Amino acid sequence: MKLKIFAISFALMACFVSANAQEEKLGNDWFIGIGGGVNSVYTDHFNSPSFYGQIQVGKYFTPVWGGRIDIAGPFQSFDNANDLSWKTVKATPYEFKNKLFGEINLDGILNLSQLISKASLPLVDVTIFAGPTMNLSTAGSKFANEITADQVQVVEECDDLKARFGATAGLGIAFNLSKYFALGIEGRTGVTPSIFGDASPCRKAEMTNRLTLNLVWTIGGKLGKDGFAKKYGRVETVVNRVEVPVDKIVEVPVEKIVEKVVEVANPASTSVFFPINKYSLTKQDKVRLSQYAEAIKAGSKDIKYTVAGYADKATGSAKTNQILSEKRAKAVYDELVANGVNPDQLVIEANGGVPAMFFGSNVLSRVTIVSK
Repeated sequence: MKLKIFAISFALMACFVSANAQEEKLGNDWFIGIGGGVNSVYTDHFNSPSFYGQIQVGKYFTPVWGGRIDIAGPFQSFDNANDLSWKTVKATPYEFKNKLFGEINLDGILNLSQLISKASLPLVDVTIFAGPTMNLSTAGSKFANEITADQVQVVEECDDLKARFGATAGLGIAFNLSKYFALGIEGRTGVTPSIFGDASPCRKAEMTNRLTLNLVWTIGGKLGKDGFAKKYGRVETVVNRVEVPVDKIVEVPVEKIVEKVVEVANPASTSVFFPINKYSLTKQDKVRLSQYAEAIKAGSKDIKYTVAGYADKATGSAKTNQILSEKRAKAVYDELVANGVNPDQLVIEANGGVPAMFFGSNVLSRVTIVSK
């Protein structure tokens, strides 16, 4: 059993390290969590439960892969060992109630919801995690090199400090209350040498099970799939080219003089895309709009342009999306006016949340489109 858990935990950690190496400097999803619950040692039965608390600090390097450090403790209990035996000799009865210990777990995390779901930020995150562990406590007990007349091995208490190494693995289910906070429940099982020492029949490989309720805060909010894609340029973009004014050259022969008459065509359309829940313009957006403004000013003054804002219907409420589409349209409108476009040539529309507009991608519906 110990070897199996070791194999599973280190395999998951290896996948995590491999994914992290392949994704160059991906991610900014640092999180901090705190939780509490119970743990129970399993020998030939589940022993009395004890309080179990934990603090965790971690980071998602991609929407699917992450890692964390989990610091936990402080109690484990071991019931009376009357019926336990080793080979042909029994141990003297011994028990520990709420024995102090501390442990550090290094977890590789695989987010199954982000792996399977098409949503940028699923309502529920289902994760599996595994990795090595170390606990620290006193030795607990040791054989006294003494056997009684009825073949009972004598065990005595031992207060020597001892570190033990093993592996843990588990499953977590968390509800995303917002992009900042998640409330979840986790189950974790692991195998290490017993913190109770030789009084335990599983002194070399004892299983401990934990069940905790956790509150996790993601610093700055979760990026989600769309956030990672936007931040690192991994999303398809629709390129709407601004038509540069075209010079039409008409040669009119007048007394051997060629006169060039230039007619300026009006630009067709342009689009500005936004991250989830955002409506501010980047420097790149402002450069594009300044060029588009010049094209409008060079064209006919009788042409009107619609500045239409949109939001992603798959994310957020209808009211929130309506307000967001208005702000996106207003941001583009203000930038065009700031670059000298006559406000009388511009009409603002706010279309609220809409289904996927381009290539079946909800990301591309977070847009403001300017067209004539």
